[in-house]
Amino acid sequence: MLTKARIKNFKAWRDTGDIRLAPLTVIFGGNSAGKSSLGHLLLALKQTALLSDRKRALHVGDPTSLVDLGTYQDCLYGHDISRKMEFALQWRTNEFLNVVNSLDPKEKYKGKEIALNVTFKTGKANQPEVEKLEYSLLDGDAIPLQIEHTHLDSKVTLKAKPLNLVKVTGRVWPLDAPEKFYRFSDATLARFQNARFLTDFALETERVLNSIYYLGPLRSHPKRIYSWSGETPPDVGMQGEFSVAAVLAAEAEARKLSRGKGRKQDTFAKFLADWLKTMGVIHSFKVEPVAAGRKEYEVLLKTHADAPEVKLTDVGFGVSQVMPALVEAFYAPKNATVWMEQPEIHLHPQVQAHLADAFICAVQAWEGGQPRNVQLIVESHSEHFLNRLQRRVAEGVIAPKDIAIYFAKRSGKSAELEPLELDLYGNILNWPDNFFGDEMEDAVARTTAAMKTKMAERAQSAP
Repeated sequence: MLTKARIKNFKAWRDTGDIRLAPLTVIFGGNSAGKSSLGHLLLALKQTALLSDRKRALHVGDPTSLVDLGTYQDCLYGHDISRKMEFALQWRTNEFLNVVNSLDPKEKYKGKEIALNVTFKTGKANQPEVEKLEYSLLDGDAIPLQIEHTHLDSKVTLKAKPLNLVKVTGRVWPLDAPEKFYRFSDATLARFQNARFLTDFALETERVLNSIYYLGPLRSHPKRIYSWSGETPPDVGMQGEFSVAAVLAAEAEARKLSRGKGRKQDTFAKFLADWLKTMGVIHSFKVEPVAAGRKEYEVLLKTHADAPEVKLTDVGFGVSQVMPALVEAFYAPKNATVWMEQPEIHLHPQVQAHLADAFICAVQAWEGGQPRNVQLIVESHSEHFLNRLQRRVAEGVIAPKDIAIYFAKRSGKSAELEPLELDLYGNILNWPDNFFGDEMEDAVARTTAAMKTKMAERAQSAP
């Protein structure tokens, strides 16, 4: 689970400052305030990790990738190639990471979190190159171990502290620059007698990046018939196009979920159906084959108890738009991070409020007798979503530490991210100006218009 992030000189962000990432993190803000860019960087990091080309420091995208950010210059703040783009990520590992000095087994280091700090510079042909790659192994507030891999001018260095990296004897060869933005080349590792443990940091980075999933703001249109041949999709797709396949795969794997420790377990489809009913979207939901032995399936719904079953295409558009968000929240594998943009679109205000409850449940849910530990990072414009979160904090359903709320806004050329302070009573202690628009301005304008109308009516009725 991601616990902290910071971005410098990326898109609209001169410097985000430290971003605390909670199990449920929500980012509000106006249009073009830079909210989406935060998720786009994570996708760029993930697609870089998936590349077979180890020499590519950062894959900014193409038409076939997870995200296409244009050129590297397009990604830089102010499109200024003299700037250095930086990012920092910190995450909690699934298990303690143990590092043992192979030259002295008594020298050991242990931590439950990893911090990764990377600085990019503009290299040949205006392509990104890694100038500095830093890892820190964290144990609470302590830093047991730090690694620094730099490529300054033509000199490449690799250092660790307090562990001393010992060079091999015999023929000396230069160190390679970092591979991608997080790896150490095999030749570099072979240059030292006790550097093989660094592979663990690279593997841990790949694990956490591969556990990031994304659902975009525009979901695919519903279909009358869905095809499924037994595959298990990794997620619902960036537009929710694999939502039905994900439900069928979860059912085939007999996955069972509960709303928390000690709560009743249900099959995936029933669990999803119960949430759709709780939200007031539909009364019942099921996915069935069109005929026995076929790989074509249809989604059948009832809008209320006495209504006939109809297909997904024959109900309000909001159902097909919210279903991918719910499926992804509960389908994503354990310890995953899910980034969603505007999951509330096409939903009635009351349903938007219930969606907040569903997402609280998603970060608290259990599967197979174990907590899922799924993290949700949500971009939203919904006041009703926020109000429900505040209410649940006040009621003790979720602790303030498990929620992080931010307000993104423009300040001149740069975007700014303001963390909102939430107390035990669900109050936001530093409510920003114009958070959901200027209500007072609308109230004054409405009153003024009403007074003008009344004055005009009186003038017309006067003898």
